[in-house]
Amino acid sequence: MKRRFPLYAKILLWFFLNLLLLGLAAVVVVGSRVGLDVLLAGYSSDRIRGVTEVIRTELRQRPSSEWDAVLQRHSDAYGVKFLLFRIDGTHLAGEAISLPPEVQEVFSKLRQAHRLIFGRDIPGSSPDKLGEGSPADGDLKPLSISLQHRRFIVRTSNPTRYWITIPAVLGLQKDDQLGLAMLMIMSDSLDGGGLFFDVTPLIKAGSVVVLFSVLFWLPIVRSITRSISQMTRATEQIAAGRFDVRVPAKRRDELGQLGEAVNSMTKRLEGFVTGQKRFLGDIAHELCSPIARAQMAVSLLEQRANEPGRIYVRDLREEIEHMSGLVGELLSFSKASLGETQVKLQPVNARDVIERAVQREIQLGADVRLTMETGLTAAADPEMLQRALANLLRNAVRYAGTAGPITVSGCRDDDTVLITVTDCGPGVPEESLQRLFDPFYRVDNSRTRETGGVGLGLTIAKTCVEACGGSVVCRNRNPSGFEVLVRLSAISDHD
Repeated sequence: MKRRFPLYAKILLWFFLNLLLLGLAAVVVVGSRVGLDVLLAGYSSDRIRGVTEVIRTELRQRPSSEWDAVLQRHSDAYGVKFLLFRIDGTHLAGEAISLPPEVQEVFSKLRQAHRLIFGRDIPGSSPDKLGEGSPADGDLKPLSISLQHRRFIVRTSNPTRYWITIPAVLGLQKDDQLGLAMLMIMSDSLDGGGLFFDVTPLIKAGSVVVLFSVLFWLPIVRSITRSISQMTRATEQIAAGRFDVRVPAKRRDELGQLGEAVNSMTKRLEGFVTGQKRFLGDIAHELCSPIARAQMAVSLLEQRANEPGRIYVRDLREEIEHMSGLVGELLSFSKASLGETQVKLQPVNARDVIERAVQREIQLGADVRLTMETGLTAAADPEMLQRALANLLRNAVRYAGTAGPITVSGCRDDDTVLITVTDCGPGVPEESLQRLFDPFYRVDNSRTRETGGVGLGLTIAKTCVEACGGSVVCRNRNPSGFEVLVRLSAISDHD
């Protein structure tokens, strides 16, 4: 059986796939070189500005011999490494790390930019002594203003690291001279211990977005799948021959139009099938009179014919009797089909009805065994239920009567009376099980009247049971045998 993937799950899967693709796109943008500036905006910028301002202030207030301890303390606190370099790349404080070429290029661009602005090198850029060439206080003021808000972020590979470079104008204690240094923040991860990029708010925001989206999509998705489920159940009942089913068609979209189309189709099919059954019943009824007259004529002809002629008369009588039996089956099928809406259900003792049906077959020589619970009461029409069980027994006797005993059992299952007719025959091909109850269907189309009926026995049984509000299913048994199960509504003693 082909596995089904619910539309409900498909829509939700598509929705979450859309979110996943958006998330991957966001990660690519943030993780690329072009998107790294996002780390220096918004709340991340405020956090970095606050931390670096505290470090700058503390470095200005302490001698250079204590700078390593200051940077190490802040590094341990934030899970990143704080480093201090000269503008030319000379290490001043923090862990001694060689600057990768990408970071050195930032230093070079910064010196060039200042040279274009001020027409000279940045103070404190001498490789020999940080204080040499230091400007007067008037020169440091525009320098501080031009650089204090400038930050640069670089990503390097092998190993992957993220570097944030922040110019820092420091009052160096050595020789009481001022100079420009570069405060570096180095992290092995994109979040920088929460200093660069705090993923917790994003996770919370993403969870809220997902929850809101699910709640927002849920009503419409549920509405669509509910309508589809209703139409699926309706079409399954239509395929089973129930043409009185209707689909709610209150929607004003394509599904509503489809529901109206299903209702219109069902109504027309009901009219066609009812008309066909009524026509079939009328024809069968009309055929009864000429067949009866033909039987009477054949009886008279048989009395007057000589011995050689009686052989042909007997053959003719057999054909007429076969025709009469066929017309009788057609009448029974027509009455059961058209009488479904006219049946008045009543409490019926299931054992009594089954015993009457079994007794007839036993009298014909069949080996039928009855195992029934006592006190089984079902809602049914006695005549129709007996006709249905008689046809089921007759079918079992006809095709499996010589293979072993035929067992009729009955029990109560919750609010259902379950009646089972089981034989020991070879069973039915699996591909034919779904069509056994179709009118005039035969497993073997080459069967003659000696090996099978006209294909209406099981159809009449199914129609009679459904007229009583029940259902009939059949299945093969392992290793051999065939079983028909009849389900009827049970009636309790206190009902």
